[in-house]
Amino acid sequence: MNSRERVIAAINHQQPDRVPIDFGATGQTGISVCAEYRLREYLGLPQHDLDVFEIIQMIGVVDEDLRRMMKSDVIGMNHPEDSMGVYPNGKKQRFIMPDGTPTLINEGNAFDILPSGARQLYPQGDRTAPPSAYMPEGGYFFDIIDRAEEYDEDDLTPREDFKDFFSVMSEETAKYYERESKRLYEETDYAIIGNLAGAGYGDPGALPAPFEKHPKGIRKFDEWIMAQIMYPEYVQEVFEMQTEFMLKNLEIYKQACGDRIQICWISGTDFGTQNSEIMSADMFRELYKPYYKRVCDWIHKNTSWKTYAHTCGCLVRLLDDMVDMGLDIINPVQLSAAGMDAKMLKEKYGDKLVFWGGGVDTQTTLPRGNPEEVAAQVIERLDILSKGGGYVFNTIHNIVGDTKPENIWAAFSAVHKYNEEHFGA
Repeated sequence: MNSRERVIAAINHQQPDRVPIDFGATGQTGISVCAEYRLREYLGLPQHDLDVFEIIQMIGVVDEDLRRMMKSDVIGMNHPEDSMGVYPNGKKQRFIMPDGTPTLINEGNAFDILPSGARQLYPQGDRTAPPSAYMPEGGYFFDIIDRAEEYDEDDLTPREDFKDFFSVMSEETAKYYERESKRLYEETDYAIIGNLAGAGYGDPGALPAPFEKHPKGIRKFDEWIMAQIMYPEYVQEVFEMQTEFMLKNLEIYKQACGDRIQICWISGTDFGTQNSEIMSADMFRELYKPYYKRVCDWIHKNTSWKTYAHTCGCLVRLLDDMVDMGLDIINPVQLSAAGMDAKMLKEKYGDKLVFWGGGVDTQTTLPRGNPEEVAAQVIERLDILSKGGGYVFNTIHNIVGDTKPENIWAAFSAVHKYNEEHFGA
């Protein structure tokens, strides 16, 4: 099999010729530019300023030489604009990380380096607006700054508050997706994941809107959580508005990409914590599930794509509903969270959900263990999750900035060795 055929088999719950690998295809299966820079040095690859794929998390674009060395089978089709709402227009500017890693970000971004060594970004590169993201001295990524003004709880206006948050895809963006999907489909044999997003209902990483100049309404995550109980009609109206725009954009996306992509990344909303689900199953069913179902139903009715969502943490009480609403692929498979037992997940949901990730813990084992411990955990997870297909290897979320390069290589080398020993590939 080539890479595309291998991933297609896996996401259709068929046994591929070896375990497929994703290295850097999405904003949750990627690698910090700082870790990537050191990894390239460790592997003897040429060093250069690293292009940034996702500016808030400072996730690096994976070059072809590194992608080949890691034997990745997947490539992401990313947005033309970054998460600060800035289009590249073919031009980049240098941005040096606190540890000295040289990177490239879109030229339109405006940032300051403060006397403390911290960095701050401005929405849409507009210095007349308050800064919307902050990287502390010694940091590896930006924190989003809450900037929304106080709202009147007796006069809630959800559609007015979110009128600049959602938009219909422009013709320019649609043409970009048409060109890029053709390029990736015709010039590579990778499986292509379209990182569309748009259905991240209540996503705490999006609600504060670092790309908006002056966000309004209920935008702080703690207030949003309370609003689900206090003002559920507000939440539902926002989700209804979001779904309207998502379905319009899906129509345009389908016209632009056709069947050249195999997977559509729709959401990055986290529904779990380390110890439990963020909300009850009843609240999920009432406030979230109906809107996800409409999006997944449209995709399944109108395309050949598989639906993909990222959601961290413990999800045990929500998984049946996620299957029922039409989710095909779940990431990052956080096995370190309470109740997320690999054997249980594979036995109960292995024929219903594709597990994308779960390969090694990026909180403890990968950054803090030694190469032998990393490899052992990878092999243990592969033995459970990869049997019979329905699995794509990746770490549990992005590889963080201070992860040792020898540990990263140990993780992916373990998959290569596993594939050689079990599949001769």
